Formats: sequence, C-alpha cells, structure tokens
Amino acid sequence: MGNNYVVLFIGWEGVGLCSYLLIGYYYDKVSAAKAASKAFVVNRIGDAGFLVAIFLVFVNFKTLDYTKVFAQVGQLSPDMATAIALCLLVGAIGKSAQLPLHTWLPDAMEGPTPVSALIHAATMVTAGVYVIVRNHAIFDLSPFAMSMVAFVGGGTALFAATIGLVQTDIKRVLAYSTVSQLGYMFLGCGIGAYTASVFHVMTHAFFKALLFLSAGSVIHALSGEQDIRKMGGLSNRIPWTHRLFLIGTIAIAGLPPLAGFWSKDEIMAHAFTHHHYLLYGMAAVGALMTSFYMFRLTYLTFYGASRMDTHTAEHVHESPMVMVAPLLVLAFLSIVGGLILGFPPEHGWLHGFLGPVVGGGAEHEAGAGMVILLMSIAIVIALLGWGLAHFLYAVSPMTAEGWAERFSGAYRVLLNKYYVDELYDLLFVEPLKRLGAMLDWFDRTVIDGIVRGVGRLTDWGASGSTWIEKHIVYAGLNVIGYGNHLAAREGRKIQSGMVHHYAAIIVAGLFLLVLVVQLFAHM
Repeated sequence: MGNNYVVLFIGWEGVGLCSYLLIGYYYDKVSAAKAASKAFVVNRIGDAGFLVAIFLVFVNFKTLDYTKVFAQVGQLSPDMATAIALCLLVGAIGKSAQLPLHTWLPDAMEGPTPVSALIHAATMVTAGVYVIVRNHAIFDLSPFAMSMVAFVGGGTALFAATIGLVQTDIKRVLAYSTVSQLGYMFLGCGIGAYTASVFHVMTHAFFKALLFLSAGSVIHALSGEQDIRKMGGLSNRIPWTHRLFLIGTIAIAGLPPLAGFWSKDEIMAHAFTHHHYLLYGMAAVGALMTSFYMFRLTYLTFYGASRMDTHTAEHVHESPMVMVAPLLVLAFLSIVGGLILGFPPEHGWLHGFLGPVVGGGAEHEAGAGMVILLMSIAIVIALLGWGLAHFLYAVSPMTAEGWAERFSGAYRVLLNKYYVDELYDLLFVEPLKRLGAMLDWFDRTVIDGIVRGVGRLTDWGASGSTWIEKHIVYAGLNVIGYGNHLAAREGRKIQSGMVHHYAAIIVAGLFLLVLVVQLFAHM
C-alpha cells in the first residue's frame, strides 16, 4: 500500500523474514531448518537485483516516489529502462520462485500446511508479479525485458508442470503446481496482459489455498502421512475433504464456470490474439499437464483401492468443523470468484478497477467467434488432461506403471526434479563451502597467528625485565606494603566505636585546621 520503493522494499523483506520463520517453524526438524535457510539465501540473491533496480531508479529520477517516477519515465533511455526492468525481474524471479531461483519453494513445504496455504499460495510468492505490474510503465519501454518476463514465465510453467507429473508427496505436487501457475502470471505480464495476471493472482489464491488446506485435512486424517502411494479409497472415509479437494482440482484445471478457467483462459487468449503463438503453445501444453497431474493427485488420493497400512486405515477420520469451515469458504470463492471479478471476459469489475493503473480495462479486443473458439480449446485441453488421468489411474493403473518402467530414465529425471539441486550444489554450494574452509584456515593461521605473535613478542620483551622486577621492584613494593600494613594496623585503633572518641578527634581536627589557617594568614 506504500507509495514509494522504500516502503515496498521494507514490506518485501518483511514478508521474506516471516516466510523464513514460518518455514522453519518446526525448528527441531533438520529438513525444516535447512528449507528455511535455503529460502532465505535464495531470496537474498533476488533481493540484490531488486536493490540495484531501486538504486538505478534513484540515480535517474532523484526520487523513489511512484507518482514522480512514472511521470518522468519517458526520459529514460532504452538501455537504462532495460537495465532497471531486468534488475526488477531478478528480484521478482527470486520472490516468485521462477527459473532459475525456483528451488526454495518446493522445499518450503516442510513448514506447516497453513503456512503453505497462506504465504506460498497467496501472499509471498505473488509479490514478484505485483512488482512487475506496478512497474509496467518501465517494462513497457523495453521489449527485450518484456520478452524475458514472458519466456521466463512460460518456461517455468512448463518446467514445473513436468516435475509435478510424477511427484509422490501430496504437498510437493501442489508446490510445483504453484511454481507453474506463477509462470502463467509472469507469461501474462510479459505479453502485456497485466489485468489478466492480477486476475489469476486472485483466483489462484482461492483454489490453491483450498487445495493446500484440503491436503492438510488429508494429512491430518492419515496421522501425518503425505505419500500419495500410501493413500487411496478415501472418498467415502473423508467425504467433505474429498468434495472440497475436487472443487479445487476442477478450478485449477481450468474448467468452467470455476475461477481458474476465466483467469487462465484470459492469459492464453491474449497470447493468441496478439500473435504470441509460441507462448500460447507453451501455455496450452502447461494447462494440459496441470489438468493431468492434478486429477492424477485426486485419483491416487481419494479413489481406487486403499493402499494404506492397517494401523493408518483404522484411524482415518474426517477433520473437525474448525478445519472444514475455512475450506467451505474457499470452495465458494473458487466457484464464483472468477465470475464476480472478471465476467464478462476482459470487461469485468477487476478490469475496470485496474484500468487506470495498467492503461485500459480491456486486455484485448477479439470477435465473439474467436473468443468462443479459444474458450472451447481451453475446455478441451482441460478435459483431455482429466480423461488421460482417469484412464491411467482409474481405468488402467497398470498402464501408468508400465509407462513409468518403459520410460524409466525420463521418469527418474522428473522424479529428481531434473537434478537442479544437485547441479547447484556442485557448481555453487560446494565450491563456496571450500572457499569458506580456505578463508577459515587463513583466518586461523595467518590472522590469528599475527595476533598470537604480538602477544608472544610482548611476553618475550617482558621476560627481559624479570630480574629487575624481582630484585628491585618487588623489594620496594614489599617495603611499601609493610608500611601500609603497619599504618592500617595502628589506624584501626582509631576506629574504636566510642562516640566521645570521635567527638574528641573532630574537635582536635578543628583546632588543627584553625591553627593552619592562622599560620598561612601571617605568612
């Protein structure tokens, strides 16, 4: 809500700090502590770029106030506009977990599930999208920066969706889904569909929070189990959670009239009508995979034969109303939120509200026939993903297992997230650790050696005066000490505790003082 970059950066860092603390909430759990540190460090990389952007803004405009900056933005040279936009993009990539700084978000699932629902579905990770939209006046001056935003988003949407196809942890599937959906938002920003991107930010908050909290309800029902290979047959055991999770799945898959359909279709339609056909293709393939892996998650969790162990199966129970009630609210918003905010398409309430900021209410103007065609294609894509998941995980589960064995190499690569974490460890983490070890050796050997050498030199210089110290100084100190001892022994006799003794001493002192004064007066 601030009106300048300083307030924005303070809030930006505040959210990052809160994220670090909440991810590491289970502080006695090693994996949670490492995930929190990873999130903190990776976000600092992005924040470095964000700070450089703020510095460049101040150098060029002598102010950090939004209104003044955007009023003078036409004065920027194309190169400087590109530099500022790319630095802002670096900050947004770090905060919104886009390639190549995406690795922290899946690990952030080590935190409590409500944290995932709040910060990593609706609050923190969408801050990068907000920054790009808020600074669209700068990005609009740089076609290169806009293309970078779009292709980073499209690439991330595809990259994360492929990983989500094979993940087995219920929260990790949703985590990669979040990364993928953020990619759609970046893609929308990169092609100028700013309102559509903000629209998707809002609808995504509804259905992704619903999915995360529903996943938490499943984990609660199964006494902490998160592996979907050990679930199944839960639709009748936890019916409320099942229905609500299904609503969230349909919403994110992009089926009408739920919220995800309107916002995702708007981004894809804008890409097509503005001739960004490659980006449209990337978005369409990502939408197909999104529908597939979300329905895969639903089928493996709630349908088919139970794969739970006996102890877990005996204790399965529906969550209490205190957990279900928020899901009902989010389910309602997932159903009608898109209609309330963005209907009719490109002319809804949100478009009119953001029009003064992003330069117009309508994101694109297309004929009714084209709109209907693009909507139909989006619906067919979502249904294809659902149908494929239904076939592989409800009709013929053995086929899915056969494909996993047949394409075991690709399956293993996807399951291990393209080995990106291992690559980063090899290229950055381990070399930096070795550098740290070398610097530690230099500190202990050279720096500390100099300090210890000064101490030894002082000790050596002091040892030369030992004889003088022992035979002369100590002798003198002993004489003085013995004199002090005698004076103290005799002086203690004055402190008799008798009041008349003290009175006599005071009177004698007064006479002595008067005598001294008289002597000095006659000199």
